[in-house]
Amino acid sequence: MKSAVETLNPTRVRLSIEVPFEELKDSLDAAYKKINQQVTVKGFRKGKIPNRVIDQRFGRGAVLEEAVNDALPKFYTEAVNEGELNVLGQPEVDITELKDGELLSFTAEVDIRPTIEIPDYSGIEVEVDAVEVTDEDVDKAVEELRARFASTNPVERSAAEGDVVTIDLEAKVDGEVLEDGVAEGVSYTIGSGELLDGIDEAATGLEAGGEATFTSSLKGGSAEGKEAEVTVKVTQVAARELPELDDDFAQMASEFDTLDELKADSRKRLENMKQYEQATQAQERVLEKLLELVEVPIPEKLLEDEVRTRKHNLENHQLAQMGLDIEKYLEIQGKTAEEFDAELREQAVKGIKTQFVLDELVNKEKLNVNQEELTEHLMRRAQSSGMSPDQFAQAVVEGGQVPMLVGEVARGKALAVVVEAAKVTDTNGEAVELEDEEDETAEAPAADEAAEASDEASDEKKTTEA
Repeated sequence: MKSAVETLNPTRVRLSIEVPFEELKDSLDAAYKKINQQVTVKGFRKGKIPNRVIDQRFGRGAVLEEAVNDALPKFYTEAVNEGELNVLGQPEVDITELKDGELLSFTAEVDIRPTIEIPDYSGIEVEVDAVEVTDEDVDKAVEELRARFASTNPVERSAAEGDVVTIDLEAKVDGEVLEDGVAEGVSYTIGSGELLDGIDEAATGLEAGGEATFTSSLKGGSAEGKEAEVTVKVTQVAARELPELDDDFAQMASEFDTLDELKADSRKRLENMKQYEQATQAQERVLEKLLELVEVPIPEKLLEDEVRTRKHNLENHQLAQMGLDIEKYLEIQGKTAEEFDAELREQAVKGIKTQFVLDELVNKEKLNVNQEELTEHLMRRAQSSGMSPDQFAQAVVEGGQVPMLVGEVARGKALAVVVEAAKVTDTNGEAVELEDEEDETAEAPAADEAAEASDEASDEKKTTEA
């Protein structure tokens, strides 16, 4: 076999491949064997038909077609390896010449990873929010905890904001009560905004036994999205009573003996949370600066595939789970279809560029992923997916996605290297040291970007298997 590589642009090549006919022998033998098992010829047992009879009865062309289809992936892969190409996705193959007994020639156009030069990134400087926890922040956290331990007691008065009311609901569309438009004994906190638009105003001021009617757009059910006339009847009004904010509350709501100890713990938790947010912010901003330094050509087909995948996932998974279609989503977002498509394309470009740059950094810095790092990352991904670690691991293995997870961890480590070299200061002008947070947070932005560029990872996997 002979092969030559022609560069069409920085992200695409054409392979020209010539295969002497003798190198097709194994594929020809396999083709005859396959056809033998599929056809029946009178006078011959199944699978025992001579090759010359198959040529006479079914045509030599059918055999050659089967042999070439079997041989192409093997010779294409050999040419890719010979040319030391890092290909993306599936090739577009064109058979240019097929001479029986002499020669097979074909071309294969395919996208490749562009060559990327990583510049000196040690001079990157970013500013992040300072870690500041005020007394008001602590008081708010304690109040939220206090609200979780509130009790409710029925009262003989009209309902007000913050009260818990027991209500019956009936929804009508075009004057007809919906089959799934009746609910009884629903517990609802006025002002929570957790039910229909307009219900807070309708229920406020009603006593037990009182009812009111309002118009609202239904958020689910058989008439989802339609305007409905909704009747709400209050059957009970209960006031929420908060526990006293004292040492007894601290002992009831936590492992601490005093309210001061509970507040000190709340402050520490808030500080840790803000430090995590600060570290994540630093990574995101360092990544933005790094991407600005690097020129990365993007394969057009890869980009189009990525945009299409993102749009499909949004429409058929994320929006479907929320009961929305793309038109309603755009209306809520206040965007035109053109603005949405442009934004989606921009996100796809960033995702692919991020993966290319961080993968190049992995190679440049010779970063490896050990089993412990992979296991920790798998545990985090399982938690975010709502699956158990065993279930997630099984899904990853069965889907052949282990290399993708390894790539996510490696890219996280590459980003951590850049963050460590960067100068990070907070809004108070103080230097920020992120080493302590690195282990917990380094992978977050990189893993997100890797997920955004998941279509590329899938394409590379398919190519490797070919």
